[in-house]
Amino acid sequence: MKSLFYVEDMNCSACTSTIEKGLGKLPEVKNVSIDLTRHLLEVQYEDLSEKDIILFLESLGYHPQSRNNKIQHYQIGGMTCTACSARIIKLLERTPGVSQVSINHLTGKGEIHYDESLVRPQVFSDIIIKAGFTIEEEKTLGEKRVESPFTFELKLAVGLTLILLLVAMGPMIGLSIPGIDPDGKPLAFALIQLALTLPLVYIGRSFYTQGFRALFQGSPTMDSLIGLGTSVAFLYSLYGTYMIFKGDGHYVHMLYYESAGTIITLIKVGKALEELSKRRTTGSIEKLMDLTPKTATRITRDGEEEILASLIKKGDILLVRPGESIAVDGVLRSGTTNLDESMLTGESLPVSKEVDSEVFAGTINGAGSFTMEALHVGEDMLLSKIITIVEDAQMKKAPIARLADVISGVFVPIVIAIALVSFGVWYFVTRDVGFSLKILISVLVIACPCALGLATPTAIMVGTGRAANNGILIKGGEALETAHKVEVMVLDKTGTLTHGKPVVTAVVTKDPSKEEIMLAGASALERYSEHSLARAIVEHHPTSVEATDVEPLLGLGIRGKVEGRLVEVGSEKLIPEAQEDAQGSKARIFVRIDGEYLGYLEVEDPLKETSKEAIAELKAQGLQVYMLTGDRREVAEDIAKRLGIEHVISEVLPTDKAQVIEKLQAEGKKVAMVGDGINDSPALALADIGIAMGKGTDIAMESADIVLVGDDLQKLSATMALSHRTLKTIKENLFWAFFYNILGIPIAAGLWYALGGKLLNPMMAAFAMSLSSLTVVTNALRLRKIKIKGLDN
Repeated sequence: MKSLFYVEDMNCSACTSTIEKGLGKLPEVKNVSIDLTRHLLEVQYEDLSEKDIILFLESLGYHPQSRNNKIQHYQIGGMTCTACSARIIKLLERTPGVSQVSINHLTGKGEIHYDESLVRPQVFSDIIIKAGFTIEEEKTLGEKRVESPFTFELKLAVGLTLILLLVAMGPMIGLSIPGIDPDGKPLAFALIQLALTLPLVYIGRSFYTQGFRALFQGSPTMDSLIGLGTSVAFLYSLYGTYMIFKGDGHYVHMLYYESAGTIITLIKVGKALEELSKRRTTGSIEKLMDLTPKTATRITRDGEEEILASLIKKGDILLVRPGESIAVDGVLRSGTTNLDESMLTGESLPVSKEVDSEVFAGTINGAGSFTMEALHVGEDMLLSKIITIVEDAQMKKAPIARLADVISGVFVPIVIAIALVSFGVWYFVTRDVGFSLKILISVLVIACPCALGLATPTAIMVGTGRAANNGILIKGGEALETAHKVEVMVLDKTGTLTHGKPVVTAVVTKDPSKEEIMLAGASALERYSEHSLARAIVEHHPTSVEATDVEPLLGLGIRGKVEGRLVEVGSEKLIPEAQEDAQGSKARIFVRIDGEYLGYLEVEDPLKETSKEAIAELKAQGLQVYMLTGDRREVAEDIAKRLGIEHVISEVLPTDKAQVIEKLQAEGKKVAMVGDGINDSPALALADIGIAMGKGTDIAMESADIVLVGDDLQKLSATMALSHRTLKTIKENLFWAFFYNILGIPIAAGLWYALGGKLLNPMMAAFAMSLSSLTVVTNALRLRKIKIKGLDN
């Protein structure tokens, strides 16, 4: 379930952090999304009611108002171009209670946001079906689409068209068929063409059923153009056949059956080829869906049993043999192994796993067998979330596509007007109905709203899909477009530049005899801290001693009682007498017991092996790189020097990170923030582009615009490079789509003929229209093969 709330008193990044952390502690809450500028909060949850969430938020001091906003998803069939999706959107948005509609005509996926107090989902499916489209079942993990677009009907159409062309055009090149000579037996010549054309009209029936329905509803589509053009050609030919029957043989030279039939077949063949190409653009999602096995081995009291993966429940114990794919997310309970996680993270090296290690659906087991406990199934699996993110991304349009969308919305009516005007002008000039009809048909058929509609989404689908296969999740066209405008890359140190797992490298005491007391006291207290440095101290010196009266001190440290002694652990700001020892390039944790300063522990968070090279690649792309950290200035500057980072912002509290982003943006810079995606969420949300780094369930998928699955920082430069290449491809596609229509329509309208050139044949116009769409899709597919460092093809 998803619910939307308006929270008027949610005013700053601290508020969003409080709400996210609070709701995040509820096990029933799956995801939290916040739009601070509009004071909107979206919560995805299970086994709760909206009232429960409202009461919880009120306990945090906020006053939410339910917007009753629900989301309904559909798989829509029968869409042939962007005008189809625009028409459905237009019809749905007229419905009271609908706030937002998104439809991707390439994938057929639709998403409707609505107020359940005003409208029911059944209304949406009725509107879609009434408009001439279908509602289909959505594909699930492991499900493949195998049907070929080259159906029996299409093959039959090609055969009939070849015969029709031979009958109609043969006499012009000396290939007259005995018994049906146009001059000797004009009626037989006309009736045979009619007989061959009628099945073709039936095969192209969707052009008439959907096209004319859309025309009469005031939202004409590409089908309307084809339906009008072929109808004019067919009906005029039918009139000519009647006149031949009445004895006027002159009309035998004014038949356009072959134009109607060939146009239908060429468009159908072009659409089939386009469908094959479009399937390649969505191949990344199909590839992800195919990662999970259909069955798994479950261990029960009676032994082993093979079950469908869809029947696995949380808590089931599963056996995974060598070479098998893992069916669900879980934790390893017995055995050791190496897993190939490249399909999720993009990292090629196998990852070793032991007892209590997390394992993920879709990854492939190495040489060892092991048992695991299922923890996340269905939509809660990491792979499912990745697929959802990729699908959602491919539904979100880039700002660069808005011009094409505006033009597509009025394109078809303008083309119909141009066709009618052209017909009128040429008839006035020539008084030749047949000649003028050729102009009319050519204009209707050559115009291609599809090329405009495909220009942006195909490139976005290929770009986001290739990124997903390399462990980079880009949440939509806007994120992809904004990424290429970024000037400043702000990197949080812990967990981004470093491994995020500090280790104690040295212990210094003023009195060696009190070292054990110092370590035990520090370890006992730090068990109550969530800071990564605290975990390093606990792991370095485990103790069974308990602490009481523990008091965390934000930005300073922690204090409490251990075995009756007052223990304080933290920075030199908490323990001023440690000021002299605070100098140096290593992070130090100071300890004071009963007012006596005893010494310090030196802690270091090792840098990732790829960090230095990643920084060099970002700088080579012209980006200014900043490091953001809560460490002392000396520590931060030492790390920055080793990595080659010139801009360092140190001693920053977690709550102040968003202010740093605001300050950089106030200087007029486009800023990307890279963090671990958990405690950096306010800064990630505020940045022009938020990039979360993480692995497995730690990824804050809702906080960032881009998620890098895994620990490889070099994916950052690959993401920036992919963004640039994708935007370049979109611009190329838009240029071709506009250029084709701006050039093609005047030629079809007879401008070239008026200047002394040849008149465009309607059949050639149909061929050109099909070719234009294929060109756009093929150009987008080039993104799959373009070499980008850090990305596999």
